[in-house]
Amino acid sequence: MTKASPNKVVLAYSGGLDTSIILKWLQEEHGAEVVTFTADLGQGEELEPARRRAEALGVTEIYVEDLREEFVRDFVFPMFRANAVYEGLYLLGTAIARPLIAKRQIEIAHATGADAVCHGATGKGNDQVRFELGYYALDPDIRVVAPWREWSFTSRSDLIAYAEKHGLSVPADKRGEAPFSVDANLLHTSSEGKVLEDPAKEAPDFVYQRTNDPELAPDEPQFVEVEFERGDPVAVDGVRLSPASLLAALNDLGRTHGIGRLDLLENRFVGMKSRGVYETPGGTILLMAHRGIEQATLDKGAGHLKDELMPKYAELIYNGFWFSPEREMLQAAIDHSQTMVTGAVRLKLYKGGVHVVGRSSPYSLYSEAHVTFEDDAGAYDQKDAEGFIRLNALRLRLKAARDRKAGKNEP
Repeated sequence: MTKASPNKVVLAYSGGLDTSIILKWLQEEHGAEVVTFTADLGQGEELEPARRRAEALGVTEIYVEDLREEFVRDFVFPMFRANAVYEGLYLLGTAIARPLIAKRQIEIAHATGADAVCHGATGKGNDQVRFELGYYALDPDIRVVAPWREWSFTSRSDLIAYAEKHGLSVPADKRGEAPFSVDANLLHTSSEGKVLEDPAKEAPDFVYQRTNDPELAPDEPQFVEVEFERGDPVAVDGVRLSPASLLAALNDLGRTHGIGRLDLLENRFVGMKSRGVYETPGGTILLMAHRGIEQATLDKGAGHLKDELMPKYAELIYNGFWFSPEREMLQAAIDHSQTMVTGAVRLKLYKGGVHVVGRSSPYSLYSEAHVTFEDDAGAYDQKDAEGFIRLNALRLRLKAARDRKAGKNEP
């Protein structure tokens, strides 16, 4: 049984050729009224042309919104409190942007009376899952339109032919095969496909857009201080900045010194492996700085538990479960751990590397009196270590005695 077409659809609209084709397809194939939503997440593109293109296609309800501060404050910073890294390397720059876009689409749908939302993610990637899990978590009854899983187009030439048939302008650089696809926001740039599809071949230099070649970066290191309050960065070199401005400032530093490049062969949620080339200059600096301040302020047990929870937390974000109860439970624990994570971290930036060289905090758990090699004035009795060691060795001694009695060969 064919599902009835939606009446009104909120489309995540970039203003580019692909989403313009989707917009026209929704109008032609579904006869739907379309509301466009274009989000400024710091991708570095002028967004007003998207408004003009939507108007030219007959759209009357157009949302173009600057969400940079909300993106960093409510999504990036909470994720960095967890030191979240997927598969040991990826800082989740694309994944963390999707729940915010999904959230605003649902809010706009409710405000405009739309009965459906639409995204332009392909049927092979993670983003379709991330968008749709977000939609359903926020509105279980919403209709989702996923053109790449529904329409009959099978090639780039099919899309261009459709665009030309319906009077959509096709830029010259869209007529050939794009060398790779790009997703960008204030946290990172992601490049995939085409020239990057053979994981045995080094990524060409032209793929990198946000960072200088580390080998060509300045020959002198640069030192920077990042200040934290309750786990979130608030200042760079003594200058207090808003969340988005702070990340932008770290991006500038990272770009100069070639910091944050990553070539990763990752496991997509849908089951296949894919290669991504990522640039996360400011985020890489921020991760090292946050770990630096936690070194001074987090209790050993709390810090180690956080590190055990982190892979699960990162996987939830990667797979699109930002709005899940388990992510919220983990976030509550993570945020509680940040109560005393306040202070300053000094870092050295040099030719692609970020190195913590100093950290200080009014809540530091570091005690020089206990660790000094000089006279500690009675702060620590070294004789206490004997009983501590013997108690921890008890189970090992019992096992060794049993094995000896059983005639087990010695190592």
